[in-house]
Amino acid sequence: MFNPTEYKIKSVATGNVCDDSGWMLDFKGEEKPSLIRADYAKKQLQVKEENNGLYCYADWLPIKRQLQCDAKPITYKSKALAEKLGLSNLYITFNGYYPEIGANMRTCSFKETEAYSICARLGEEKKDEVIVVSSAGNTARAFAQVCSDNNIKLLLTIPEDNLSALWFEKPLNPCVKVLATKSGSDYFDAINLGNIVCEVDGFFAEGGAKNIARRDGMATTMLSAVTFIGRIPDYYFQAVGSGTGAIAAWEANLRFIEDGRYGNNKARIFVSQNAPFLPMYEAWKQDSRDMLPYDNDQARRDANTVVAKVLTNRKPPYSIIGGLYDAMKDTDGDFFAVTNEEADAAGRLFEELEGIDINPAAAVATASLIQAIDNNKVEKDAVIMLNITGGGEKRFKENKEIFYLKPTKVFDINASKEEIHGFLRTLEF
Repeated sequence: MFNPTEYKIKSVATGNVCDDSGWMLDFKGEEKPSLIRADYAKKQLQVKEENNGLYCYADWLPIKRQLQCDAKPITYKSKALAEKLGLSNLYITFNGYYPEIGANMRTCSFKETEAYSICARLGEEKKDEVIVVSSAGNTARAFAQVCSDNNIKLLLTIPEDNLSALWFEKPLNPCVKVLATKSGSDYFDAINLGNIVCEVDGFFAEGGAKNIARRDGMATTMLSAVTFIGRIPDYYFQAVGSGTGAIAAWEANLRFIEDGRYGNNKARIFVSQNAPFLPMYEAWKQDSRDMLPYDNDQARRDANTVVAKVLTNRKPPYSIIGGLYDAMKDTDGDFFAVTNEEADAAGRLFEELEGIDINPAAAVATASLIQAIDNNKVEKDAVIMLNITGGGEKRFKENKEIFYLKPTKVFDINASKEEIHGFLRTLEF
């Protein structure tokens, strides 16, 4: 019998603390927008190997139940890539499908960590409602698989040009539906569609970076690394679209300092974006908490140019209190810009040396590590964590018939609320 994890909700901005009201995403009535955090009753993490998959980290997950799950991040010490790069302490946290090391994420993305955590936070009060998730691809695939397996009603919104990301090894449960924004649109347009959907009774937003279960699910990458290495790393590398995973790693780091058994250093957050889509990179390089102006049409063109389309969030949690800007300031972090060509080369190098294919976003992260080494930004003997956020797709699809989830409806980006709301009233799950 699983007992729900004990925790309180804490505002990053004010330190205010309260009980979780069920699907709390922020503190009402506070002057400045701020992320909230889960303040767990257990200050020292006990990894419960008897729990399935990700739920071995249940002490630091805001969950009410456990779903059937055999997936979790797997950390190992690199040999071949480390030697090639001249590093003595490179640790790879692999999220994806790589059976030889025990990695069993069937959607080949660390977005499964979000989906298993968020869906386990759902209480009885939400069982008849439809959770709405907006995605550029990987998040949608992960939620679709987890919700299909567990009969949870889900509505995805995704750009039509990214529908190829919705691949599965078998057809999904009809409790999962997809709406798309017309070809030429981007992730921001899908988010806008999702927001309109959530205005209708019976549909509710997953919450993105504001959802503590999303961040703490993603934080299991850091939990995996620290408990495997035996200490907090010196550097943390990840490619970012929203930056939520990097925020989660920072928050987990702070919990480990409070835990007291793994050191008291803060891993420097080294993140990267895929050029020419660089809104957070540009803001960081100008030391600006606020995002800089970015023309909508130019942003869409840039988003459709990059190889790592999952990294194209135009409204990321960068500026908000407790967001990526604060995480990077607190850890003396840095930002890298990676071209498609650099990402392609890094992805090929990783597959050649580590024996498994990785997705474009993970290739961007690997390329940023190479940049950091070339520019003497890291010490060769430093303890480095490379978060490979997705991999093994080629391996997973070998000798399998693959099924694609088709949209129920494709909306123009200028579709009216009335049209969208009217369609939703005809939708059956």
